[in-house]
Amino acid sequence: MPAVTPDLGGEVVRVHGAVRPGTSLPDYARELVRTHHAVIGGERAAPPVRPRAVVARSWSRVMRLGLDPDDKNIRDPLNADELARRRHGSPLREVIDELGQLIGSVADASHMLLVVTDADGVILWRHGSSAVRRRADDLGFCEGTTWTEARVGTNAIGTALAEAAPVELFSAEHFEQAQHPWYCSAFPVHDPRTAELLGIIDVSGPALTLHPAVGALVNTGTRLAESRLWQRHQRRLERLRQSAAPLLATSSEPLLLVDDHGWVAHSSGVAATERIAVPAEGRALAVPGLGVCVPERLPDGWLVRPSTRARPMMLDLDLADAPVLQVRSGDARWRCALTTRHAEILLLLHAAGPDGLSAQALSRALYGDAEHVVTVRAEVSRLRRSLGAFVESQPYRLARGVRMGLRQELSACRFVQESTTPGIRALAARPGAEP
Repeated sequence: MPAVTPDLGGEVVRVHGAVRPGTSLPDYARELVRTHHAVIGGERAAPPVRPRAVVARSWSRVMRLGLDPDDKNIRDPLNADELARRRHGSPLREVIDELGQLIGSVADASHMLLVVTDADGVILWRHGSSAVRRRADDLGFCEGTTWTEARVGTNAIGTALAEAAPVELFSAEHFEQAQHPWYCSAFPVHDPRTAELLGIIDVSGPALTLHPAVGALVNTGTRLAESRLWQRHQRRLERLRQSAAPLLATSSEPLLLVDDHGWVAHSSGVAATERIAVPAEGRALAVPGLGVCVPERLPDGWLVRPSTRARPMMLDLDLADAPVLQVRSGDARWRCALTTRHAEILLLLHAAGPDGLSAQALSRALYGDAEHVVTVRAEVSRLRRSLGAFVESQPYRLARGVRMGLRQELSACRFVQESTTPGIRALAARPGAEP
């Protein structure tokens, strides 16, 4: 049954558990085995239960890859040096001890296995009793192995990566028969600064020991990891403010002090904003309230000061060929190539006007349903990282002081007329085809 839980951004994540409360686990496992044989084994008998939508999508992807459901597909664990390199490079190393304390203590007593992967699906850490770890070793479910759908078929880690959403699987919902004795509950964990996927937090164990609270436990662990990473981010911003304090104290002009990801540690003479575009050496930035700026490198961040007097920001969205955004502030000009998705988001927000769109509404406009709020948050974060603070959150809308126009009429714009995105198609169908 779906449960609704708020994420760090105050939005909602819909988590579909693999088993309804009160279900007999042995009986349901037997039904799923027959369903697996009917759908994947090609038996003529109708399956006793229909695969859940997330499972059906995954099985379809995996069967197209030609994996063998009756055998243990190739695992190929990484060598110790590469595993150590990936562990060292993962931001999750900063929170693995706390995850171990939260979930690991329960795992030891409940035949659970805590698994943490990187964004490639490579298992970096495991925690659990020796008995369950031995069973996992027999399955090749160990450090250094890659648990994507392409490697090991439908599994919670790989399917969570493919779906960009939490996934819980029970027994024969797994593609490989060797995985049928297991349940797995996997949640993607993101960098709270950039929305970049960092990896997967997973709890697995013997299928018949699945408890309804497992999903909530993994969700709590994911929230803990992201909140701790955010707290560390705040401490780094504070250190940046302290190191730049002498410079800030002697400057009377409008400026921003930002870190390497564009997060604002200090603002002076300009309305505070959380984030601007990611600074780069020699590249001008357009910042609402400051105009066009040239970032200056500091030891631990960037100083951003206007190169001209602050003017309103004018955005021209050009969809004639590859999408391009042209930014004007006074006499200054700046151009940025856009992905198709980012051009669609800007067009939808322009059409929405000052009321903007909630994450759920933007999800429906982009994907046709409200189930992709996590993906929407990540896309908007990437857009803000490229363009800066042109888009506000809660709701999503163009920032105050930013005006946007279109270079083409929608009725004559091939980008719009050929789009399959629900919200763009709705714009094209409007009388006059203008937002």
